[in-house]
Amino acid sequence: MDLLLLQKILLALFAAVTMAILVSKIRGKRLKLPPGPFPFPIFGSWLQIGNNLDHHILADYAKKYGDVLLLKMGQLNVVAVSSKEHAKEVLLTQGVEFGSRSRNIVFDIFTGKGQDMIFTEYGDHWRKMRRIVTVPFFTNKVVQQYRREWEAEAAAVVEDVRKNPIAATEGIVLRRRLQLMVYNNIYKIMFDKTFESEEDPLFVKVKETNGDRSKLGQNLKYNFGDFIPILRPFLRGYLKICKEVTKRRLNLYKNSFLDNRKKPSSTEGMNNNSSKCALDHFLEAGLKGEINEANILYIVENMNIAAIETTIWALEWAVAELINNPEVQTKLRAEIDTVLGPGVQVTEADTHKLPYLQAVIKETLRLRTIVPCLLPHMNLNEAKLGGYDIPAQSRVLVNAWRLANDPAHWKRPEEFRPERFMEEESKVEANGNDLKYIPFGVGRRSCPGIVIAMPVLGITLGRLVQNFELLPPPGQSKIDTTENTGQFAMRILKHSTVVLKPRST
Repeated sequence: MDLLLLQKILLALFAAVTMAILVSKIRGKRLKLPPGPFPFPIFGSWLQIGNNLDHHILADYAKKYGDVLLLKMGQLNVVAVSSKEHAKEVLLTQGVEFGSRSRNIVFDIFTGKGQDMIFTEYGDHWRKMRRIVTVPFFTNKVVQQYRREWEAEAAAVVEDVRKNPIAATEGIVLRRRLQLMVYNNIYKIMFDKTFESEEDPLFVKVKETNGDRSKLGQNLKYNFGDFIPILRPFLRGYLKICKEVTKRRLNLYKNSFLDNRKKPSSTEGMNNNSSKCALDHFLEAGLKGEINEANILYIVENMNIAAIETTIWALEWAVAELINNPEVQTKLRAEIDTVLGPGVQVTEADTHKLPYLQAVIKETLRLRTIVPCLLPHMNLNEAKLGGYDIPAQSRVLVNAWRLANDPAHWKRPEEFRPERFMEEESKVEANGNDLKYIPFGVGRRSCPGIVIAMPVLGITLGRLVQNFELLPPPGQSKIDTTENTGQFAMRILKHSTVVLKPRST
């Protein structure tokens, strides 16, 4: 960095310090702000906390400051909510007031400053986008239309694992094959497209570009530029890479999928609802002038991460927990054999007859909440919460993981115990009917993906457990479940090798 730029930054720092002191004195008398750690001028609490605002850190601060707390992260106000009562306020009672999304500087690039569905501000545009995406993607009609496809994909996973001689001895990185399955499930709905194998050139290209986006987006190191804008010159190189990756991804979606579906030969079935894919619906909405091509591309961008990556992460966590808790795996296998009969393969319809399978999925999403603080909410205008004043454009984080792991509301929450959902928590569902358990959120900005995530998880885990004994690799007694927390997601750190011993049929 040259001397002139450094001088400008120092002058800006001085001016910002002066302004911050004046503003805090003026506003501090008027606003009743939530409690939180001491904020220094300019930097706020960033000097104490750093770039990481994960669910564990927020849970620890909640014990000290209460269930509604304020973290002054540079110029950004971050409000953390850790109780059912206040979560209800944010997500339901004041769902409109807190219904917008807070984007960071990287997700501004990834979403074209909110031209997508997930990170756009609450309002008419969001309602229109939500409707356009929900109809071809997230309804029970879609489940019934594609469930046999999902069952076939799960059967293909079982067949490929059986054919792999090292799967039963040394083990394989199961995630890689499950990744292909999940891509095929989503791409079939979205593009009427599937990939033949992990070596398919287009699959390799899509997977790599999505992987680049995921790594860049989940990285915590760029947060300082989001908190303290005058430090953003230090992120020029990083943000340039983000723009290059975004351009490459959008061009890939356009050239490989969007333009193909626009061709007459690909859209003959557009007048026949049974032949439409989701992209056809999006294109029709574009022809009606409801959305433009950029919106369509950013919707596709959303689905490549929100629908695909989250499902893969959930499957990884579930497999790891089944291996590390063999008594749960044995009990689940016994339920499937008893209810369906030995060798009868689990279907989507069967998943509703298997309460312990449902409990295993729910317990995985409780202990390993994939998006532990949900996606960040934002109030466009000054609001009230828990008797406190919430400054306009605050980033509001609802700590769903804390709600689902609070000893005050859960018996032995640190244990992986699916039985809880058949015993003391038998009435608690994944749809948020009890706000202590909201893995998909609840309210206006809840995740509509629950409609397809739950059956896909059920079919896949059911098929794996009934066909294989899942074990850790040789020399290990358990799978490493160290967390890898990013901007929004909680993933498993290592893509573990898994031994899958076929059961005798």
